[in-house]
Amino acid sequence: MSESSGPQRSHLRVSDADRDRVATALRDHAAQGRLDADELEERLGRAYTAPTLGELTELTRDLPTPRRHQRGRARADIRAHFSAFVLVNLTLIVIWIASGLGYFWPIWPLMGWGIGMAKHAGWRTFSRP
Repeated sequence: MSESSGPQRSHLRVSDADRDRVATALRDHAAQGRLDADELEERLGRAYTAPTLGELTELTRDLPTPRRHQRGRARADIRAHFSAFVLVNLTLIVIWIASGLGYFWPIWPLMGWGIGMAKHAGWRTFSRP
């Protein structure tokens, strides 16, 4: 929340999704021992009634941001998607070989899905902090 809500955006109204994202982060921090039960309850109450980004940002300002964890999760997601990409496309190539090696039609799913994979992975997923 804090990375996207600078001083110029703190007056903007929040959505229910924004509130839920902050509530999830607060619960994660409580599970890691950074917040006790009373403080979690108080902050959750404020999160669900906060009208602006500034008020939501204030609730997590003193808590660390989980960037490394998010980057690790993104890398795991990329690995899983890449594994599916390889498995499916190898299966299509085997079908192409079994059907007589005519026109190489698996190029289309390879290219289409490959472009999507490249865009999904993106440079930032694997960049250093």
